[in-house]
Amino acid sequence: MSVPTQVVEDVVIKFAGDSGDGMQLTGSQFTNNTALIGNDLSTFPDFPAEIRAPLGTVPGVSGYQLRFSSDKIFTPGDVCDVLVAMNAAALKVNLKALKPGGIIIANTDGFDAKNLRLANYPNGINPLEDGSLNGYELHKMDITKLTREALKDIQLGTKEKDRAKNMFVLGFLYWLYNRDMTSTFSFLHDKFNKRPEILNSNINALQAGYNYGDTVEAFTTRYSVKKAKLPAGNYRGITGNVALSYALIAASEKANLPIFLGTYPITPASDILHELSRHKNFGIRTFQAEDEIAGISAAIGAAYGGSLGITTTSGPGMALKTEAMGLAVMLEIPLLIINIQRGGPSTGLPTKTEQSDLMQAYYGRNGECPMPVIAASTPSDCFDAAYEAVRIAVQHMTPVILLSDGYIANGAEPWRFPKSADLQPIEVNFKKGLDSEEEKFFPYLRDEKLVRPWAVPGTPGMEHRIGGLEKEDITGNVSYDADNHQHMVKTREAKVNRIADYIPLQTLDSGPETGDVLVLGWGSTYGAIKSAVTELQNQGKAVAHAHLRHLRPFPRNLGEMLKNYKKVLIPEINNGQLIKIIRDQYLIDAKGFNKIKGTPLTRSELVSAVRELL
Repeated sequence: MSVPTQVVEDVVIKFAGDSGDGMQLTGSQFTNNTALIGNDLSTFPDFPAEIRAPLGTVPGVSGYQLRFSSDKIFTPGDVCDVLVAMNAAALKVNLKALKPGGIIIANTDGFDAKNLRLANYPNGINPLEDGSLNGYELHKMDITKLTREALKDIQLGTKEKDRAKNMFVLGFLYWLYNRDMTSTFSFLHDKFNKRPEILNSNINALQAGYNYGDTVEAFTTRYSVKKAKLPAGNYRGITGNVALSYALIAASEKANLPIFLGTYPITPASDILHELSRHKNFGIRTFQAEDEIAGISAAIGAAYGGSLGITTTSGPGMALKTEAMGLAVMLEIPLLIINIQRGGPSTGLPTKTEQSDLMQAYYGRNGECPMPVIAASTPSDCFDAAYEAVRIAVQHMTPVILLSDGYIANGAEPWRFPKSADLQPIEVNFKKGLDSEEEKFFPYLRDEKLVRPWAVPGTPGMEHRIGGLEKEDITGNVSYDADNHQHMVKTREAKVNRIADYIPLQTLDSGPETGDVLVLGWGSTYGAIKSAVTELQNQGKAVAHAHLRHLRPFPRNLGEMLKNYKKVLIPEINNGQLIKIIRDQYLIDAKGFNKIKGTPLTRSELVSAVRELL
């Protein structure tokens, strides 16, 4: 019997189960398939903090939320249309995010007495049987049994066969949303071509899930989402960390500087190390150091030697690197410090997102130690933000902090990738020699940007002193003179402030140039703010949205822009950090909206917050 297809505009699916159930792989494969058919999309992977989280427990739930649409979207969605729950804990954690009447696909094998106990359901209570889910469209499937049945002729143990459960689920959802499975077949062939029994088990399970949809009578409707009308160009799905890595490669090529990455693995920054290490063909050197301090110190040495020095970290790793950052500021050499923020303090929430480190980026070093700060706002924007951070570092001879966070680092969206000719040039001018035999090299003699020359060690006549002790103006000799110290502190600050003359003026993302409320954001709050402000504008509200990429220094016109609105709202995934800086610099009574739960802001939360101000 043919099942009718309903065309829908927007769908949010949440895959949830144990960390060993393959929910991240299932979600990423559905995401890749979605990107290929041309839907706009946004994802939110949600990992447990433990490497081997306790199976069946609430802390061990791994989730992957995917929103896809025929229209332009900016968030992975406030509520889900479909929840795939592989066990009782997955249902318990995620039910609150499912809309009334939403679809639940529950693996009944994950709701046995043991799983219910591990998920802390009361004795004798099974949510699949007690009527508590009557407000939803519940579909109970014994996915474990169905997968084993599909693989009965394959010579694998039961444990190995059960690992293909996620492919059964994926196949069924491909059927439900009228998808071609070719992309996943290709992925499986590439991944398991040397292990035919594993390859066949995954392919058979995938096909069995699709066929199950064709044969079961419980589903009376299939769904389809049309291709989104995005600007013309070549697109690919991309995560924030991959986009950031590609930007570093592009900037390296444009600047003609070899990349040296000195780093220590830490969640959620490690993927940048993994990605860059795959591209040695670009002359990239990646160094996995014994600790955070060694990682940044090696990168400083590489920058001193004429390379594009980069170090990556997250959360507590920034604290460990601070003394070396001060050295880089004193040396006035280009260095990129990338912080993929996570919840803190200390080890905090290793896999949860938070805009936790802006104050640390501004002030978190000993002494007067100013550094430019750049923030990425979406997965694809990580490319542009990282490219800009490299440009500022090498053209202004300064270490730069680039802030991303776990949400956009692991999240994915379509990216229209640029051509090389479209990228802004990055000019690098090494001091390669003296004009005459009588000329003496002065390492701290500055140009109109207050930038000192970049002299590579070994260049004849370019010998100069390095180290963390205060430098004498112009000569670079060690100096303890009080007046010189004050002069150099003020000069380093002025150099960073002068970067404002070489960055774009702040623009509105949307809304009137004057009005009732300006919502000022930075980083990964972009999508939620964009969606909320658009909704309010469509209701006739005089609300505008501005989003900051350059956080230090601010664009020159920002203060003037802020004064054009009766009220300013600053939403942040922290306890209020940008708002303190804005109040300090511009003396305006900005209001904050803060969330510190390890999860992104939602559109509905911000709509309510702006309505309160209005």
